[in-house]
Amino acid sequence: MKALATISIEKVLLKMGTPVFDKVSSRLQKEYKCYIPDCYDHPDYLESVLKSLFGNSHMAISEAIRDELAEYMHDNNMRTLIKTITK
Repeated sequence: MKALATISIEKVLLKMGTPVFDKVSSRLQKEYKCYIPDCYDHPDYLESVLKSLFGNSHMAISEAIRDELAEYMHDNNMRTLIKTITK
């Protein structure tokens, strides 16, 4: 599931543009010393980075990630990830 979450998050960020992906990855590394795969276990990191970089616009990214992962809501960590980033 962690791999699915990672691929989906990366796919959405890259769809928004390489600079978006680079900014999010860089901020995760700088602030939390983690990478995108770590967001599966620590969704609050991703939520914080998206909000700080994009303000209210983070919801478009969060909703796109939610749509990518919707079929995996049976997994508790996936459900937590989606709930955390879309609040």
